Amino acid sequence: MKKYGSNLPKDLAILSDQDFPTEDGDENPERGNWTNKTEYMLSMIGFAVGLGNIWRFPYIAFKNGGGAFLIPYFLMLVFCGIPLFFLESAIGQFCSQGPINVWRAVPLLQGVGFSMVMLNTLVAIYYNIIVAYCLFYMFASFQFPLPWSKCYSWSDRQCSTTPLVYCNVSGVLVANWTHQVNSTCPLSNTIKVPVQSPSEQYWNRVALQRSSGLDETGPVVWHLALCLLLSSSILTAALIKGIKSSGKVVYFTATFPYVVILILLIRGATLEGARDGIEYFIGSKSNLTKLTEGQVWKDAATQTFFSLSIATSGVLTLASYGNFHNNMFMDSVIVAVTNHVTSVFAGFAIFSILGHMAHVYGKPIEEVVKEGFGLAFIVYPDALAKLPISTFWSILFFFMLFIVGLDSQFAQLEVIITCLCDAFPEVFKQKRALLTITAVSILYLLGLPCVTRAGIYWVTLMDQFVNSWVLLLLALIEVIGIFYIYGGNTFIKDIEMMIGKKSFCFWVWWRACWFFISPCIILVVLLWSLITFVPPTYGGIEYPAWGMALGWCMVAFILIWIPLVAVHKLMRAEGSLWQRVKSLCVPSEKWHPYLEIYRGERYSEQNCCHRRPVSTNNKQM
Repeated sequence: MKKYGSNLPKDLAILSDQDFPTEDGDENPERGNWTNKTEYMLSMIGFAVGLGNIWRFPYIAFKNGGGAFLIPYFLMLVFCGIPLFFLESAIGQFCSQGPINVWRAVPLLQGVGFSMVMLNTLVAIYYNIIVAYCLFYMFASFQFPLPWSKCYSWSDRQCSTTPLVYCNVSGVLVANWTHQVNSTCPLSNTIKVPVQSPSEQYWNRVALQRSSGLDETGPVVWHLALCLLLSSSILTAALIKGIKSSGKVVYFTATFPYVVILILLIRGATLEGARDGIEYFIGSKSNLTKLTEGQVWKDAATQTFFSLSIATSGVLTLASYGNFHNNMFMDSVIVAVTNHVTSVFAGFAIFSILGHMAHVYGKPIEEVVKEGFGLAFIVYPDALAKLPISTFWSILFFFMLFIVGLDSQFAQLEVIITCLCDAFPEVFKQKRALLTITAVSILYLLGLPCVTRAGIYWVTLMDQFVNSWVLLLLALIEVIGIFYIYGGNTFIKDIEMMIGKKSFCFWVWWRACWFFISPCIILVVLLWSLITFVPPTYGGIEYPAWGMALGWCMVAFILIWIPLVAVHKLMRAEGSLWQRVKSLCVPSEKWHPYLEIYRGERYSEQNCCHRRPVSTNNKQM
């Protein structure tokens, strides 16, 4: 009887059983792989398509010329979005490692991996809070009428569904003067009193129980703390078995939002005034002259980076569980394009109903449109309250937001767990469930300050400082590290090991993007973001000096790992300073495809051993 593998090529016959697919289909039994291509693609799309696509993009497009904004938006996708998404997918799939270990390619910059993980962790903390907001509003929607449809007992005197106007009649202020007299009050004698809609007061006084500022922390808002606990529990259950369990959940979480958006779009299109809203969003009222303004192009690039979650290590981590010969190039194009198309699709659904709201109030649409929290938790709930069967539409909308947020959280938590499992496989391989529960519990405890009465100020502070230009800086270093230090030609050969040999013409475009176009765009947007940086505020309330200092400390906490790790490795290397730097710019001996069957001659044990070691005294990371 012949020995197993005796007829295989010489370099494959000596491989161990772990280099071949296991019975459950995993070609990498130690780390695991996606069960099938569908689960991988749905997970990628679910991660890329986040809350920003629904509540940030429509406002950004509206502000920057409507339909005209789509020109720079999709150009930035071509010049930056797809190339960088392709980059991260390729590097993660090639070595089948998390965001820290992939920097074995350039050991000097391994701190970038730590910085990405720290940034991802901080984003995961406050993102979980936003998901808790969605849960609270979903539960609050199980009432008829909706609790924010009118000014109830929780409101104050400023709450009103109609403008409050006084008329100065012979020195006496007459409220609601149109009901008191038959004549029209002269315009010079009218006094308009600022009012707040019921939905705005419900958001501030009931949902958040918002304090006067960051200085006034106040107690924990328990209904938000319980919603945070519930969302954390659901997240734990979905990830208890890693990608094997989350891969099953995404069949629902990645597809259901599209069903809801379609339903909302159809319903919104039937409402009076919907056409006006869509015209402002992406119709005849688009302003092409906006394309001459630099701010429009900067916003397009920024929205592209943030919506695709470039440099957060999520893409890289999800790709690391893919099969070695998976065509990540086509995957990157499909996911990135889907992300941008989804933004436009969601914009139609949002603005069709906002157009109806403007019609009901008799206001220009500019006066009802807001971004971020204002759109999701004030304007849109107000619009939903005006619809027939408002309870149903509100439940549907906030359940969709919850699902979209949860989908993004899958990858955020997977980044943390993957890094720990890759660093300590002997310890955590059999204890992944316990590790998941522990990680989610820690994130929950760290999120508790964000569900106090000053919680919204903390969330805004973290969002403005963490999920900002820091991402651009990490993306710039990532591109420089891979294509200028590791070597663009070398990396292209790595990609061809996975997807096969490509023609010279195929690589001309990607070389141009990776070596010049993408880095230049990132650099310009980064410098512009720093120059035009404005201290964050919320509701017109400025942050105290210590709050601003804390924001910069978060930035420092993210970026400090880059020089710290570089200095640490330089101190442990040998030779002169220049020799140490050179040795740390060469891939370590552990940089290669995870499975030996895919290493070939380029990454054979003999060739890897000929690389300059980073340190002769300590084992490489």
